[in-house]
Amino acid sequence: MEPVRYFNRLTGTLETEQIYGERWLRLAYENPCGPILRHLVKQPFFSRWYGRRMAHPSSRRLIAPFIEDYNLDSADFADPPESFTSFNDFFVRKLKPEARPFDPDPGKVLFPCDGRHFGFPDVSQVDAVFVKGQRFTLSGLLGSAELARRFEQGTLVLSRLCPIDYHRYHFPASGTPSESRLLNGTLFSVSPIALRRNLAYLWENKRVITELETEDFGTILTIDIGATNVGSIRQTFIPHHPVTRGDERGYFSFGGSSTITLFEPGRITLAGDLLEHTAHQTELYAPMGGFLGK
Repeated sequence: MEPVRYFNRLTGTLETEQIYGERWLRLAYENPCGPILRHLVKQPFFSRWYGRRMAHPSSRRLIAPFIEDYNLDSADFADPPESFTSFNDFFVRKLKPEARPFDPDPGKVLFPCDGRHFGFPDVSQVDAVFVKGQRFTLSGLLGSAELARRFEQGTLVLSRLCPIDYHRYHFPASGTPSESRLLNGTLFSVSPIALRRNLAYLWENKRVITELETEDFGTILTIDIGATNVGSIRQTFIPHHPVTRGDERGYFSFGGSSTITLFEPGRITLAGDLLEHTAHQTELYAPMGGFLGK
């Protein structure tokens, strides 16, 4: 079983991911008996059931072992661990502002979330990172052939959040956001273990699309993708009200998930290390607020 490796921008090292629920992920997506399990976990009722468990007060007992097992720094939390009423309350925790400093250059676009990122100067290159024979479909992702034509050959950043990550996501640039549009779907995992098997999970899963109109970068699309145990995608901004880069956009409830940031052609040059590691089919870990491109 091939490990999941990523390059950590903060430490400058190649690291092996400590995967939450790895045994079940590999059973579902790498085992001959996997189709039965995948059929179960993709159903919204499964994620709703698990979500209720994680929202029950009894789930508080899971918080302290999780913090210890994954070496989380509670000094970064806006509220102390003992204040959380359930595991999901802890999962969607806020952080102190100094825990995620923004790149000081106002001309730079920020990573919208903690995560492991791929960056593609041209969206037509997305499928090259995954298994041969899979084709990335922009119209399927966006649910609109017209919007897909507008962003054809645009620049795409795929950001994958693990369960151990900070699970609030933010605006990558200043501008004015639209109403969000929901495209309902299944809830497959979007871990590399799953996407190597079927890239289409990105556009088959439940997702929420928002258009951000900016002065310097044109229209930026943000696509927040649900996944197994992430039946809940909560947007916390006010549509049609201006936002500043780094303002909170929303959060995912329990589980790992992904968000996509999509730019019109020619609007942005991605960070050099993001391009370099994507070219080697390796994700780049960078926290929310770090330099994405300019």
